Amino acid sequence: MAESILDAYKHQHNTEAVIDASKKLKIGIIGTGWIADAHIKSYLKMPDVEIIAGADLIPGKADAFFEKHGIKNVRTYLSHTEMLENEPELDAVSVCTYNMTHAVCTIDSLNKGVNVLLEKPMCVTLDEAVEICRAEKKSGKVLSIGFQPRFDENMKMIKRLVESGTLGDIYYIQTGGGRRRGIPTPFGTTFIEKETGGIGAIGDIGCYSLDMVLNAIGYPKPLTVSGYKCDFFGKNPEYMPCPEYAEKFGVDDFAAGFVRLEGGIVLDFRIAWAMHVDTPGDTIIFGKKAALRIPSTDCWNGTVGGNMVLYHDVCGTQTETKLPILETKGNLFDMKVRSFLDAIKNGTPAPIPSSQIIYNQAIIDGICRSAELGHEIEIDIPEI
Repeated sequence: MAESILDAYKHQHNTEAVIDASKKLKIGIIGTGWIADAHIKSYLKMPDVEIIAGADLIPGKADAFFEKHGIKNVRTYLSHTEMLENEPELDAVSVCTYNMTHAVCTIDSLNKGVNVLLEKPMCVTLDEAVEICRAEKKSGKVLSIGFQPRFDENMKMIKRLVESGTLGDIYYIQTGGGRRRGIPTPFGTTFIEKETGGIGAIGDIGCYSLDMVLNAIGYPKPLTVSGYKCDFFGKNPEYMPCPEYAEKFGVDDFAAGFVRLEGGIVLDFRIAWAMHVDTPGDTIIFGKKAALRIPSTDCWNGTVGGNMVLYHDVCGTQTETKLPILETKGNLFDMKVRSFLDAIKNGTPAPIPSSQIIYNQAIIDGICRSAELGHEIEIDIPEI
């Protein structure tokens, strides 16, 4: 059995598709902060892309952004609505704004008939996610959410192992991760203020951890959640680099949840921007035939933190099989952007669909609401 499992690693394929550059997609960037740097660097590698417009609320910021990247003749605006009104040729936009404006920028773009690559987290609340999905359905356009770890070969292997039946029926998952010290203040205070970030660690890196396991098991619907969150480090002036940062801190720096999923699966989740240990634990997927341990990383970087270990029985003997770490050829962010562009050009479904990520957002929203209420709640996702 161990040999057959390891054989699966011999059939790793990284094929490079031919890109038709005869028709260029016209792209706009909404929000020109630090994450937009990653988007534009990927777009600049694509031969079938022309960046024609950008928008940022801060005067001069968008101009400086495009100048830094050596892109000329880009029209810039002080709002996404102004850009959408004045750029009827736009094929797609990247939404790179702070969390609290993800929904409005995405909905307005879809309503204008523009395809959207939306940075994670999808948004802040479940209600926003529902409205995004409804706008997407009405528009018929491509909406893909920014979960580039999906393209890592090790993440793909986790999903293949579950789907192969090697673990048997899944009944319990422990997942999470985080940073011993890692509140993202080097990027200003938009991550940590309630008015802009809306949610903290749970949205910033927690959404990745949730997607890793939920994608592997087929994204079952969440049913109930008991949540907890706190802000002990963020509000501590001795911890934060500047006292005024502690005064502005309005989101979670740690969150946890106990979630019941369809199919009788229980998800035990925790995530941290700051804590007094190096990790709150590895990810472990418990199946009725075998279990899989996925080592945590120091900071969510889109892959695994070391060799995964499969715990199973072979001829009545308790056995551990160490799985090799797979090399991913290429840049994960480039793969995310390329898959989005291909979906637009080929008329294929979104590579990271909102129909899945709305469940991710429902769990985040449920943990936050349960924590505020102090008891377990049911998760009700309306029809789209």
